[in-house]
Amino acid sequence: MLSIIDIVEDTMVDGPGLRTSVYCAGCPNACPGCHNPQTWDINAGHEMSTKEIMKVIMADPFANVTFSGGDPMYQAEGFTELARAIHQESSKNIWCFTGYTFETLMKMPRQRELLEEIDVLVDGPFVQAQRDPDLYFRGSRNQRLIDVRKSLKAGRAIAYDYHPLV
Repeated sequence: MLSIIDIVEDTMVDGPGLRTSVYCAGCPNACPGCHNPQTWDINAGHEMSTKEIMKVIMADPFANVTFSGGDPMYQAEGFTELARAIHQESSKNIWCFTGYTFETLMKMPRQRELLEEIDVLVDGPFVQAQRDPDLYFRGSRNQRLIDVRKSLKAGRAIAYDYHPLV
């Protein structure tokens, strides 16, 4: 079971194209200026099973998936199960937002398992002093878009090459 705040269908703000965004509860980072402080408390969400979430995700065959929150890495085991189910039933890509850095997640066994199921990671805490509203899919300049598959193969963070106008 996962503690979920909301599932937003057909959004375009959490990654390229149409996406189904799963907003989880629970975040230990508590970044000042956070866009979703109501998601920090793990008890703020309602419990949903992988099967229940999959019904919503699979209802739109054209939308890819984003895990956000809160911090999905706080519920790594449940999101790993969900990501595996998504990959078993579809070719949808998965983006994940986290306040942790890629380098830190590589050292955390449960979170690394989830990383192995993610296509693009948006990493790093939100830093108010580095806020930049012109960035795509990030709130502050320290946050990175990471191509997880290439990064895992290389053993270091490799930037996801995103060009919206190309």
